[in-house]
Amino acid sequence: MTRRQGDHPTYEIPTITGSDEPPVTCSTCLACCCRLEVMLITDTGVPERYVDTDSWGGEVMARLDDGWCAALDRETMLCRIYEHRPWVCREFEMGSEDCLTERAAHL
Repeated sequence: MTRRQGDHPTYEIPTITGSDEPPVTCSTCLACCCRLEVMLITDTGVPERYVDTDSWGGEVMARLDDGWCAALDRETMLCRIYEHRPWVCREFEMGSEDCLTERAAHL
């Protein structure tokens, strides 16, 4: 997959005060948040092949057997459907406290 300019943000997020973590950027992200369950609560155009149903009957992003989001390109660690990603993914801030917590849990 070729990454086109404008597909993903390329800015750096400063570290959280008091953190020894280096800044999180698109090149250092590691997509740890792509292991979280993502509920689809708004229509952003997620292709049906990436939609699954949870045990409660709600729509969620499909996940692979190893827990990773099915829309994550495992070679580039970038979202295949970035322009149509769910609202939850749009709201999850790169480099935020939640982001750093997920990174710590999975690295």
